[in-house]
Amino acid sequence: MEMAERSRVSLPPGVGSSFEVYVNGVRQREGADFVRDGYELVFHRRLAREGKLGFWRWSSIFFGVAGTYRQNDSIDVRYEAADGSPRVAEGLEIEPGWTAFSHGRASFSALRIARVAGDRLSV
Repeated sequence: MEMAERSRVSLPPGVGSSFEVYVNGVRQREGADFVRDGYELVFHRRLAREGKLGFWRWSSIFFGVAGTYRQNDSIDVRYEAADGSPRVAEGLEIEPGWTAFSHGRASFSALRIARVAGDRLSV
């Protein structure tokens, strides 16, 4: 059984079948770098946002004592709206990392199963 960490990003409303995806300004290829799963993009690697800086970290950067070297990915999607006008969704939210378990051709996401189970339990 193979385990690989993946990342999910929700697409903005109105994205059709034709769109371009950029991670940190570099165009990504569907199939090679990500796959579309309904209204989400699934990346074949871990993506992360740095998050907010705490007081001490911000102070150390401000006074030049230290820098910040955390991973800080930015996901942008370029697409055409229903009226044909070009749109860009910048800095899309990255879902926390999850692991996809796969064995042969079958695969599933532990996080997705938990989410679906949680939705069913809350009904």
